[in-house]
Amino acid sequence: MNLTGLAQFFLGIFSGLILFGISGFIAGYYVLSGMTSTPARPIFPEERPQPSPSPSPSPSPAAQTPPSPAAPAPQPSPEPQAAEPETETLEPGAYRARVNWPDGLSLRATGADDAERIGGVAYNQEMIVLRTSSDGRWQEVRLPGSNQRGWVKSGNADRINDD
Repeated sequence: MNLTGLAQFFLGIFSGLILFGISGFIAGYYVLSGMTSTPARPIFPEERPQPSPSPSPSPSPAAQTPPSPAAPAPQPSPEPQAAEPETETLEPGAYRARVNWPDGLSLRATGADDAERIGGVAYNQEMIVLRTSSDGRWQEVRLPGSNQRGWVKSGNADRINDD
């Protein structure tokens, strides 16, 4: 083996190791950068917009009567006033809480991990905690403005002080 062949051998191994290291770095960077971004927030079925009812068929143009010239022009309706928030009366021992878990909570039919999922409570949404299970792992909650009740894991909501 001559000196030129030996140099080519080491140069080939060295360039192969460099290419392997660069490709490993690029692959690692791609995988790790994908893990650092937060996944999209789940959309629960009750948060999806409801389809509007189909419009009723409009009467044929022949059936429409032109407006009479003596009829006054319609006036725009006044701006709606902001509704005052209604204060719900709470059951004895119940309190208001706000979800602090970034992905929201699953609302379950009973206080168990394998219970049927009946809905969800979004991050920062208010709920009413009715009671806590005997083992302290689950809380029965009610969503304000509705009668929907369910169970969520405890420790994922901050109590709201009603002053």
